[in-house]
Amino acid sequence: MPTDETTPPFSGGTPPSSSPKKRARRRMTGKERREQLLDIGRTLFAERGFEGTSVEEIAHKAGVSKPVVYEHFGGKEGLYAVVVDREMRRLLDMVTGALTGGHPRELLEQAAFALLDYIEQYTDGFRILVRDSPLPQSTGTFASLISDIATQVEDILGREFKNRGFDAKLSPLYAQALVGMVALTGQWWLNVRKPKKAEVAAHLVNLAWHGLDGLEQKPRLIGHRRS
Repeated sequence: MPTDETTPPFSGGTPPSSSPKKRARRRMTGKERREQLLDIGRTLFAERGFEGTSVEEIAHKAGVSKPVVYEHFGGKEGLYAVVVDREMRRLLDMVTGALTGGHPRELLEQAAFALLDYIEQYTDGFRILVRDSPLPQSTGTFASLISDIATQVEDILGREFKNRGFDAKLSPLYAQALVGMVALTGQWWLNVRKPKKAEVAAHLVNLAWHGLDGLEQKPRLIGHRRS
């Protein structure tokens, strides 16, 4: 029987493989799969929001079927809630951990830098947090996060108010005002990224510190309105 001139006849042994063997893909553990789905969900929620993200797309990007997503999180709502909770804890931990200075002005600088650091390092997370939560029973809202951070600042302001002879009962009001100012500026900076982070922090502290420095013990309104 004639053979192909360019291919020597098989003379025994193991026949050559027509294609290299593919390595078997290692199956993810349940924990690894959960983390993968969280990472994918986090990215999609940041880009498109809760309503614009589907379980189908999350599953497709993870290379799994929809039931796998439901198995881990019960649905899109469950996945979203875990993502938001993680980001809230991350930001709160960054702010709380940054407050190490002794002087009040330095503490303001540290709080401002902590928020701007988070925005810079975890942009997707911040974009998710500043959206209104679509879950009616969720406490993971940006407003609730700001309130948690303000509670940390409240204690600092309370001590400073006592030292200056001010009413310490007003420290929650000023804490909300200061943290809200930094947070809203952070939302603006998220999109423009100008000026540089250190300069933004310096201007925030400049306004906050010199505003506090010139505080009146009993502020009054100068217009006609009284209520």
